[in-house]
Amino acid sequence: MGKIIMTGVDGNFGGTAARSILKKVPKEQLVFTTPNKDFIKIYSDQGIETRHADVFDKATLRKAFEGGEVLLLISMPFVGERRRVAHKNAIDAAVEAGVKKIVYTSIVGAGEKDCDTYEVSDHKFTEAYLQEQDIDWVILRDSQYVEAMVSAFEESANSGGVLANNMGNGHMAFISRDDCAETAACVAAGAGKSNTIYDVSGPEAITISEFCKIGSQVTGRTVIYKEMTDEENYAFFDSLGVPRNTEGEWAETAKNFPFCSDGMVTFGRALRLEQMNACSKDVELLTGRKPLSVRQVFEDLENHRIGSRTSTED
Repeated sequence: MGKIIMTGVDGNFGGTAARSILKKVPKEQLVFTTPNKDFIKIYSDQGIETRHADVFDKATLRKAFEGGEVLLLISMPFVGERRRVAHKNAIDAAVEAGVKKIVYTSIVGAGEKDCDTYEVSDHKFTEAYLQEQDIDWVILRDSQYVEAMVSAFEESANSGGVLANNMGNGHMAFISRDDCAETAACVAAGAGKSNTIYDVSGPEAITISEFCKIGSQVTGRTVIYKEMTDEENYAFFDSLGVPRNTEGEWAETAKNFPFCSDGMVTFGRALRLEQMNACSKDVELLTGRKPLSVRQVFEDLENHRIGSRTSTED
């Protein structure tokens, strides 16, 4: 078997996937890539082959992907045309380098025709472009991270006990980021079928009101849900200093919300409209274990913080 190449190992998701795949295949089969040259050393010191890969420099990508049989392409954290270009560059470079299969981490809602959120549109573009290529693929549509909503819950618990957003009574099968990363590592290592789309979801689709009820029961900190309009939700994030988009650097602003408000508000709208309620058993199928429930994540909060996020990591 040729090399398994993993992108973005300097990020939260990528780092977890990297640690997982090291338990599944010999390190001699692995190549870890990142645009962060300083970060590579922690893996090269372990005897893992590392390569520099800049998603805006196709020459570095082609060189980084040479000899690869499978590429785990972890989606970029920035949004819009910049991300589409980055994903296209990576796919083109993989094809040119002779990679046989690309595993791509997409997002829930990407299969819904009318779902047009700030985040989902880029994934729709990437999915379509990937499927046009003469290469095998696997698409993993990750549901919303439990950890992201835990941050919102704790922010609310610290400031009045009301979690207000525009999700309404829509349902989401919230999933731990660790389970998403584990699923990606398993598929990169050979689980699943080629040319297949999997819904990487938690075990149950619930409303945000139900989420708050579970969090309140487990933590003993009462948080209730209040529905906002989309416009009110934007104003709330603006008051916290959350940037509207992902242009430039955003790591030092609104640390409990390391995402942009255009993404969160349009995501909430799609959730409210039931465009993101996919719930499947694909995680168990691909990993051999059930994904964590919302209750289990709240019961182990210290190991499920969202963490910091920068413009080069997920």
